Amino acid sequence: MQHQEFEPPEELRDAIKCFWYDRRDLGELPSSFEVQPDGYAEIIFHFGSGCSILHNGALQPLPSPFMMGLLNQPAHFSAKNRFEIIGIRCYPWAVFDLLGLPPDKDGVRVFEHPIAQVQPRLEKLIYAGRIHEAVAEVTQYFMDDQLRITTNSMLFKAGVAMRETNGTMPVSKVAEAAHATVRTLERNFKQSAGYTVKDVSGLMRFEQVRNHLWQYPNASLAGLAHELGYTDQSHLSREFKRYSGTTPAAFARIAKKGKQSISTYFVAFVQA
Repeated sequence: MQHQEFEPPEELRDAIKCFWYDRRDLGELPSSFEVQPDGYAEIIFHFGSGCSILHNGALQPLPSPFMMGLLNQPAHFSAKNRFEIIGIRCYPWAVFDLLGLPPDKDGVRVFEHPIAQVQPRLEKLIYAGRIHEAVAEVTQYFMDDQLRITTNSMLFKAGVAMRETNGTMPVSKVAEAAHATVRTLERNFKQSAGYTVKDVSGLMRFEQVRNHLWQYPNASLAGLAHELGYTDQSHLSREFKRYSGTTPAAFARIAKKGKQSISTYFVAFVQA
């Protein structure tokens, strides 16, 4: 497995957290992997034998690109052979404006957009092993398109406050940081992201717990609950199971088995 992340130009940082590349060699038989929820939306270009998502018990092929919005539960994908991805990790309150699409709450969304036109060029670069050039191609697309991207300063300020506190800041304080009333902020946030401030804050907190347990499976849950503003350890455990489908203890046991288990239980897009 190979994973690389690339910082966006200053002009795109209000909307894009990073660009990233991931490669895995899965073998000739279809291999399943799990994507856990986090506080970001992803635009996914994929290359290889194709990628499918498990939906209602059946695998459904996904085009390239597709969007992975905010998830309320794990999503399960399948691919085989050499499988490569270029992703654009976006802030959920900016991704729909970035693409000029109406917001919705679909976890995985198939959409039609001019950005799909870069797929053939990316494919040639990826197969030639020219990863940096492929990422530069996607970056340039958004740089050329940035004039139509309007940054909502209220949402930007709210997002900064939420990110700096890992989703632990109460909505009233987020509104203060954004120089807005709670009602105005929530209305604008939902119009742009499809979700409320509370929804996204909950995912941000879950993401912090998930990442910490993946890196440090022996971590104290009580300590994490206190650090991230949960009422207590039970509250953390309930929220963790709500988003991941498993308990923190069970998740930590998987992490303890080591990264050799990553091919069968891949916690995708974990930020260190």
